[in-house]
Amino acid sequence: MGFIAYLILGLIAGAIAKAILPGKQGGGWIATLILGVIGAMVGGWIGGAVFGAEMDKFFSLSTWLCAIGGSLIVLVIWGLITGRSKKTAA
Repeated sequence: MGFIAYLILGLIAGAIAKAILPGKQGGGWIATLILGVIGAMVGGWIGGAVFGAEMDKFFSLSTWLCAIGGSLIVLVIWGLITGRSKKTAA
């Protein structure tokens, strides 16, 4: 899979992860792209290491599930990091 395919996969996986996870996440399409690409990398690493899944085909179900799962993990971690900094003391 090429670089452009990873960007497209990351953008779509990040958008799906934002739609699945409840709550308000900030960021536009660039933040979604970054989240999705990082999530696709994390999901691909976990999928390859734990399940032995191959991440070389764009239209493979395992590629998409791992990318979306990784994006959800990255989105939750990002929400925990940014959620702490937005709290103000009363």
